[in-house]
Amino acid sequence: MYAVIKTGGKQYRVSEGETLRIETLDANEGDSVDFDQVLMVGEGEDVRIGAPLLDGGKVTATVKAHGRGKKVEIIKFRRRKHHMKRMGHRQNYTEVEITAITG
Repeated sequence: MYAVIKTGGKQYRVSEGETLRIETLDANEGDSVDFDQVLMVGEGEDVRIGAPLLDGGKVTATVKAHGRGKKVEIIKFRRRKHHMKRMGHRQNYTEVEITAITG
């Protein structure tokens, strides 16, 4: 069984036992979190699609860890003008493991 959930402004296709990195959640490691914004639930030929959200759909996950992603290098450069600006960004994330899909 799989589901499509919406969290952090993005959509993810998840299934039970899967581990994924999402935008930072305000939860401690080991806590259980529920995702109520379920867009679709499917298993084989049986697919249910919400309009836009599925009524009674819920995905439960366990928070595994918090961390920061790889650094993205940003370089702004103007040739022949003695101008170069270097910046970097590391996005925070929460790693969760999907434990149950209902709906």
